[in-house]
Amino acid sequence: MQEKVINVAIVGLGFGAEFIPIYQKHPNANMHAICQRNREKMNEIGDHFSIEKRYDDYDELLKDPAIDAVHINTPIPNHAEQSIKALRTGKHVACTVPMATTVDECKQIVEAVNETGLTYMMMETVVYAREFLFMKELYEKGELGKIQFLKASHQQDMEGWPNYWPGLPPMHYATHCVGPVLGLTRDEAEYVSCFGSGTIDEELHQYYNSPFAVETAHVKFRDSDLTGHVYRSLFDTARQYRESFEVYGSKKAVEWPLIEGEPLVVHTAKKPEPEIPESVECPDFAHLLPPEIQAFTTGGVYDEDSNQHLSYTQGAGHGGSHPHLVHEFVSALVEGREPFPNAVQSANITCVGILAHESALKNGEVLKMPDFTLSQKR
Repeated sequence: MQEKVINVAIVGLGFGAEFIPIYQKHPNANMHAICQRNREKMNEIGDHFSIEKRYDDYDELLKDPAIDAVHINTPIPNHAEQSIKALRTGKHVACTVPMATTVDECKQIVEAVNETGLTYMMMETVVYAREFLFMKELYEKGELGKIQFLKASHQQDMEGWPNYWPGLPPMHYATHCVGPVLGLTRDEAEYVSCFGSGTIDEELHQYYNSPFAVETAHVKFRDSDLTGHVYRSLFDTARQYRESFEVYGSKKAVEWPLIEGEPLVVHTAKKPEPEIPESVECPDFAHLLPPEIQAFTTGGVYDEDSNQHLSYTQGAGHGGSHPHLVHEFVSALVEGREPFPNAVQSANITCVGILAHESALKNGEVLKMPDFTLSQKR
């Protein structure tokens, strides 16, 4: 890779602190600044990682001419506004999921990218988790054969989480299951149909006027014979945390374990019935990364008992995805190419969830993806 160095600022230091040492060790990145409204917490983290540039005001950070890119890790309702502001002030953007909470906000981000020529990447963990990379490798080698069907889920108990979480419609935060379904073959969703199932506690209905305990959607791929099935739950549904992804091919299929920590199961066609399934320990994919950040696939800020973050621990370390995300973003900027997922791809993934919830409210009505979420391929 070229020797160009990207000056990065991290915005939001709860979950965001996990990425600081990765940027510090990446050969093409400089961890230039951090931003956090809580100055005491910001100084504690800044001192720990020896970061001099510190901002407790996002707008002031954006005025810093030395910053090339911002990595946004703030609460979901802030993602769109902060992404648009950064792009409009000349900064590249990496943003944790989801891209936005409305279709119009997704459109504004895509428009800002088109008008500025800057880079946007949604930092979707699952499409860089070792399990996904394992399936992607099988797919690219042709070992899966023709892809016939894809399925994914994200089930989580959000009881007691603060701020905007109570009553959140399940599909409004669906990127962890939509992302891998579309990402394996790099396809796009054309339309979606979704049904709600069950009912959450009535106390939770007031926040978003959303009653459903589970939302389950079918996604039709564009210019393809494929569909994907995704389902999502957040409240009043008994289930261990699970971000699962499964792919069914004509030669092999790979299924996620039912219990966290168990191995993947690979099914091979045309074998005698008892031999079809095989438990497979998923390999790590640190070899795809620069040597300086390879260790972060199996360790990081939040693997210590004294410094836990709930989304990280519940998500089993997000499959070692964090250094892959950093490397994809930084290398895309250095090489002058589009990252995956770029703005249009991120909008397509995010809008599947937003429109899926709308479909559920309309009893499964088929809703098409907006044109701005589709590439120009035909």
